[in-house]
Amino acid sequence: MSAPPRSAVSTPRTPPSVRRRRAAFGVVVLLVVLAVGALLGATLLGSWFGGGADYPGPGEGEVVVEVLPGDSARAIGATLAGADVVASAEAFVDAAAADERSLGIQPGSYAMARLMSAQGALDRLLDPAARVQTEVTLPEGLRVSQTVDRLVEASGLPRADFEQALRDPRSLGLPPYAAGEAEGFLFPATYAFDPGVPAEEMLRTMVQRFDQAAAELDLVASSRAVGLTPRQAVIVASLVQAEVAERDFGKAARVVYNRLNTGMALQLDSTVNYALGTNDLTLDNEQLGVDSPYNTYANDGLPPGPVNSPGEAALDAALHPPDGDWIYFVALAPGSDATRFTADYDQFLAWKDEFYAAVP
Repeated sequence: MSAPPRSAVSTPRTPPSVRRRRAAFGVVVLLVVLAVGALLGATLLGSWFGGGADYPGPGEGEVVVEVLPGDSARAIGATLAGADVVASAEAFVDAAAADERSLGIQPGSYAMARLMSAQGALDRLLDPAARVQTEVTLPEGLRVSQTVDRLVEASGLPRADFEQALRDPRSLGLPPYAAGEAEGFLFPATYAFDPGVPAEEMLRTMVQRFDQAAAELDLVASSRAVGLTPRQAVIVASLVQAEVAERDFGKAARVVYNRLNTGMALQLDSTVNYALGTNDLTLDNEQLGVDSPYNTYANDGLPPGPVNSPGEAALDAALHPPDGDWIYFVALAPGSDATRFTADYDQFLAWKDEFYAAVP
């Protein structure tokens, strides 16, 4: 049987409109494939050549991260990525490599945000205001107990932590002439501590700051020049710190030396206040009779230890007092930081009467 003629087979034709829709759909599919391929390619290139995913920033919320001493840019990036501050460590490494300021990132704790751009995270780490620290100011003349009060308030650590550290003087790195006692050697200054710093480290930092001041003043050699041991020099500095304003430190130190050289009792209220744990402006006879080695009315010579933490100016005055014959000094009036000095006993008595007459 012969094949039917070609014209006898029916072949339906696709309408032109359908062909156009199919062509358009194919173009869309092709574009999607190309876009996905480009994205995958960029990701692969990033992994091969050091790039990394990055958030657009600026970030949201708050998270604290810690930069450890010696951390490289990659270690910092890993820390940031682990806290979801940046999208990838690689993005931070790239930002750090392109910005030489990154070499100035300091160890410490920083308040960051989540979902930050790598450059934004870098900028935050370079901003001193982003450091999370406990700041405490210790003025000159605080006793150890008062210093601990301020540290407890600023840090939130238990007082027992500081008291325990003080019972182990070797852990604080006290100088040998401190005789194992922290009084006088917790240097007054403003300190900033990272979160989580233990009480022992805070106190040790203050002792290290004392060591720095002592080295700058050449305390050991300079104390010998005035006929004292280093500990005695610190004691004298603590006395002048407690008794007069800074402008009169030198004269007050000279009074101490003149009295010691003539065998007079020091008779300083600051030492009695220390023995009593008080800060009274005037002391009565009962207080002046307290039984304590720190009572310089009842005992000759220097007290056995410092009565506070003197600052650098007081230490310098104790080591380099001016020449003078002063034996006595009296505050000009209650509440005044002006002090009058004299070698004349009658003048001293007259000024003393004036002072007590003005006491409320």
